Amino acid sequence: MNAIDLLIEDHERVKDLLTRLIDSTERAVKTRTELLSKLEMEVTIHTQLEEQILYPAYKEAGGKEEAKMYHEAKEEHRAVDALVLPDLKATDPGSLEFSGRAKVCKELLEHHIEEEESEMFPQARELFDAKRLEEMGEQMSELRARLKKELTAKLAA
Repeated sequence: MNAIDLLIEDHERVKDLLTRLIDSTERAVKTRTELLSKLEMEVTIHTQLEEQILYPAYKEAGGKEEAKMYHEAKEEHRAVDALVLPDLKATDPGSLEFSGRAKVCKELLEHHIEEEESEMFPQARELFDAKRLEEMGEQMSELRARLKKELTAKLAA
C-alpha cells in the first residue's frame, strides 16, 4: 500500500474513534477510557509514521512552502501529543469537562487531517513517484507493527 493511502486509512480510524468518543455520555466511563486508550495508541503510531518517514522526505523534496507546511504539521502534532491528549487523559471520563476536552481534541485533529489530505498529501503525490510512495508505505507498515508491539508491551507492563 502506498504511504498516502496508508495514512488516510489511519485518519479514518482516528476520526471514527473521535466520533465514538464524542457520542459517548458521561455515564460511559469504561467505554470512554477504552476509546481514549485506543485513540492515544493510534495517534502516537500515526505521528511517528509521519514524522519519521513522510515529513522528512516531503520537506527534503519540496521547497519553501513544503518546509513551512512541514513545520506547521509537526507543531500541530506537538500540541496534540504534549497538551491536548495528556489533559484529556488526566480528566475524569465521567465529567462534562471530559466531554468538552474530547470535542476540542476532535476539532484539532480533524483540522490537521483536513490540511494534510487537502494540501500536503496531493503535493506529496506530485513530489514522489508511485514507486517511492510504495517504498514509504512498506517502511510505515514495518514501523507500525514494531511500534504497536512496543506500545502494547508497555501498556501491559
